[in-house]
This record gives sequence, C-alpha cells and structure tokens, in this order.
Amino acid sequence: MSRDPGIATRLGRAFFQQAAFIGVAAVVGVFVAGLLLEGLLVREALRNEADHFWELRAVRPDFPLPNTQNLTGYMDDAPATLRTFENGYHPWRVGSVNYVVHVSERGGQRLYLAFDRSGVNRLALYYGLAPLAIVLLVLYLSTWLGFRASQRALSPLLGLAREVRQLDLKAPDPAAFAPDRIPASADVEVHELAAALARFAQRMNDFVDRERHFTRDASHELRSPLTVIRASSELLHQDKSLDPQSQRAVARIQRAARDMEELTSAFLLLARETETGLPTESVNVNDVVAHELERARPLAEGRPVELEIDARCNLALPAPEKIVSILIGNLLRNAVAYTERGHVRIEIDAAGVVIEDTGIGMPAERIPDMYRPFVRGENQRSGFGVGLTIVRRISYRFGWPVDFDSAPGRGTRVRVGFPTASVVPTPPT
Repeated sequence: MSRDPGIATRLGRAFFQQAAFIGVAAVVGVFVAGLLLEGLLVREALRNEADHFWELRAVRPDFPLPNTQNLTGYMDDAPATLRTFENGYHPWRVGSVNYVVHVSERGGQRLYLAFDRSGVNRLALYYGLAPLAIVLLVLYLSTWLGFRASQRALSPLLGLAREVRQLDLKAPDPAAFAPDRIPASADVEVHELAAALARFAQRMNDFVDRERHFTRDASHELRSPLTVIRASSELLHQDKSLDPQSQRAVARIQRAARDMEELTSAFLLLARETETGLPTESVNVNDVVAHELERARPLAEGRPVELEIDARCNLALPAPEKIVSILIGNLLRNAVAYTERGHVRIEIDAAGVVIEDTGIGMPAERIPDMYRPFVRGENQRSGFGVGLTIVRRISYRFGWPVDFDSAPGRGTRVRVGFPTASVVPTPPT
C-alpha cells in the first residue's frame, strides 16, 4: 500500500492546481470575450451603421457610402459575390482578409457593409493578451508568495511530525517537544500541540514505570500462593489413605492450580509494553505441541478421546517460547475439554498448526462471543473463560492469524498461521 503524500506536498499540489485553474480560466475568458466582441459588438455596430446610413440617405440621396480603414460600403457597385448574399450577416473572405458583411435593403436598394475582422483580432491580441499576461504574472507571483508563507507556517508542524515519527515508543523523550525546540515564530496552536505531546510522553513514561513495577511485584505475589497450593496438593495426592472421592478432589485442585499458573504467566507476559521486550528465540513448534498435548492429556481421562499429532514437517518459529506455549496450550485444552468422544488431532505443516476435534462444536455466530472475557461454552470442565481472549490478544500482537471453523455436532477446526515460521530438516534418529 502506497503512503499518502505529506501535507507539504498536498499543499504544493493545491497551489499549483489553483494557479493552473486561474490561468486556464483567464485564457478562456479572453477567448470568449474576443468571440463576444466579434459576434455581438461588431454585428451591433454594423446594424447601427446601416440604420444611420439609411436615415442620412433619406435626407440626402447623394450621401456617400462609408469608406474607412475597416469599414467599406457597397450598393450598385458591389462585387458579384456580395450580390448573392441575402439580408443579414455573412462571412466574406478576400485573399487573406476576413470580413463580416451586413446586408440591408430600403426602397428597392441594397446596402452592403463589409467590416475587416483582422482589426478586431489585433485589438483582442493587444488589449486582451497583454493585460492577461500581466494579470497572470501577478496571480502566479501572489500564489508563489502564499505557498512560501504557508510553508513557513507549516514548518514547525512538520518538525513536530518528524519528532513523533522518530519517537521511541518504549521510552518517549518529553524533551523532544520542549518549548525551546519550537521556533518562536510558530503559531500558538503549534506550541499547544508540542506541550500536549510533551505531557503525553511524560505520562507514557510514568505508565511504563508503573506497569514495570506492577509486573515485578505481581509476579511474586501471584506465584507464591499458587506454588503453595500446588505443592500441598501434590503431597495430598501422594497420601494413599485418601478415599477415591478425595483423590478426585485433589486432582481438580491440581488442575485448577496449573490453570491459574498458566493464566498468571499469560497475563504477566502480555502486560509487557511490546513483544520486542520478550526474549525471542527459534522455537521448535513440534516440541511445544508435544509438550502441551501431554499436559492436556489428563483432561481426557475417563472419556474415549484419542489425542494424536500429525507432524508433516519440523517447524521453527522466531518467537518467545512461552507465548507459543500459551497460545497452543489454550487452544488444545479447549479442544480436549469440549470433546466427549472421538479424537483431538493436531496437524503441523509449513503454514502453521491445525487443531481439529470431534467435540460439541458451536454455531458460527457464537464464535465472536467466545473471544469475550469470561464467556464459556457449555459442558466445560476446566478454565476460567479467558482462554480465547488471550489467544486473540496474542494473535493480534504477533501477527499470527487464528481461523475457526465450527458447527454443532461436527466439532471445531482451528488453524493458527505462523507467517514467519520456517521448515527445518528433521534431525536424524
């Protein structure tokens, strides 16, 4: 997609278009004025001359015919060509000279007035184009001066735009918009905009600091009680004196503690300001899928559900490994939790990962709702209703498209695309 031109370029184009429009309008105006001069004024003058001649002829029958530099009158001595003209106006060309001929008749006599149009053309040239050139020169000069003035007015604004474009979003520098960096001649709106940007940069820095401290403190405060719960539940699980019902309760506590740890890890990782703040490495997607499948296997206990992997290639992805684990783990646990019988199949190809299940499925119109926090499907055995919300945030943040295809009774098929992934040779066994 091509970028839109900058405001300076757009302004220059606007001034150029304005100047071109004014020039075309002026030329067309002079041309139309010339046509009107010839078509209306000349014809009106010829008609008045004819009426005036006939009035004088009525008083003095020997009144001479007009004979000037541009106007010539004929009656009985008219050339043969003129005698073929009817009453009215007619063009007439003699050699290189073009005439307008007015024919009128009184008392059985005919008057032919021939007007030399070349004089009109010369007048239009001298008195039309010369003033036009002066007007255009003044207009173009004023347009250029206006463009230069607008450039000077916009220069501080363009400088602010460059500062914003070069701004480090992880640590914006408020000093980039300090008053001493703005020309004193800049408009008051530019100074107000710079001050607002400086305040925004400072607030952004304060927010990043608060978020960093919160992430560090929350990481400790949230993990500590979860570690105690997990360790205590493991000790209880090893107690052989517990009856089966208590054992199942302890197993549920362990699964809930693991889910809470995963949820805490996801929230803390996503709380960082950008993905570049996370450690990126070459992640073996196959290993992550195998690990998450084993972690999800206990969710299928007691149900005839087969879990299988179809690895068509060995896929490497440059990304934070924990983020990939959270994404795959949430989708995989969702598939297992909603499948009563059949299979959950994970396919790995060069484009990404496909997770397909034979679960209860859902109508297509419900899929957008599942992205909302704390929205859970029917018959869900674990989770807190935020798994797909995390999946969507990871998808948008890292550019990994996630496509759902589901229908009630048919199951669900989810494809996760990894555009930056690459196929690596499978190591020899």
